[in-house]
Amino acid sequence: MPICPTPSESSGPGSRAWIFHGLALSAAAAAAAAAYLYRRPRGFRTLAVGVIPARYASSRFEGKPLALILGKPMIQRTWERVMLATSLDHVVVATDDEKIAECCRGFGADVIMTSVSCQNGSERCCEALQKLGKHYDIVVNIQGDEPLIEPEIIDGVVMALQRAPDAVFSTAATALKPEDAFDTNRVKCVVDNQGYAIYFSRGLIPFNKSGKVNPRFPYLLHLGISCFDSKFLKIYPELAPTPLQLEEDLEQLKVLENGYKMKVIKVDHDAHGVDAPEDVEKIEALMRARNIQ
Repeated sequence: MPICPTPSESSGPGSRAWIFHGLALSAAAAAAAAAYLYRRPRGFRTLAVGVIPARYASSRFEGKPLALILGKPMIQRTWERVMLATSLDHVVVATDDEKIAECCRGFGADVIMTSVSCQNGSERCCEALQKLGKHYDIVVNIQGDEPLIEPEIIDGVVMALQRAPDAVFSTAATALKPEDAFDTNRVKCVVDNQGYAIYFSRGLIPFNKSGKVNPRFPYLLHLGISCFDSKFLKIYPELAPTPLQLEEDLEQLKVLENGYKMKVIKVDHDAHGVDAPEDVEKIEALMRARNIQ
């Protein structure tokens, strides 16, 4: 399984260290190591574009992409992190809202206007890909509500798809915290010995006979990043919804139910998505602790 650089807290206050194949590195050294370790293969899924879907309407947090986080809109915070990835040839924001588009253009992002009829981020990415007017082999769907997304995770899922010709999709997972075991907003996953996804669920998987969390089992939490082979992304919206997808309300299950293979990389990363207004304060506290301006 490809191993991408993974974050860990260093001993110093407010400092940040990274793990590369077992070696602890400073943030600056990690950036240099990422550029060295990430080597583009020739001729196979070479060109990659990062797409950040952003919509204004949200039942839990209307206008979320424009919410200020330490003085900057959340979509800008996310875009700035994505721009640090070394694997992407281009990055765009895909939105159906002119207010978001205007904001993004203001801080220098490339914007693609997409239809209000898009049902999810994958459909918005597909439409953005068609409107870009340039061929890309890989499309990375990066959630706009992840202002602390690690660029090395983006590089990791791109590398995983480039090195797995039998897969059409790659994603990432990290260790599940015991307190999140029965949280249906925390999606769990299980993988086989080769790092291919077996299943995703809002429930705890695997589920043992005792009905309790096994503290010795390495449960996995799915992270929201999705990396598509561009040819597959073009047909993905045309695939009919599948029973498991509908029952769990998880897009990635449609990939598995149609018999396609999905690569999963394991990373050391705390999920810090913004789902509700109260999450903004938590993100700001983390950024201050890490001395992120």
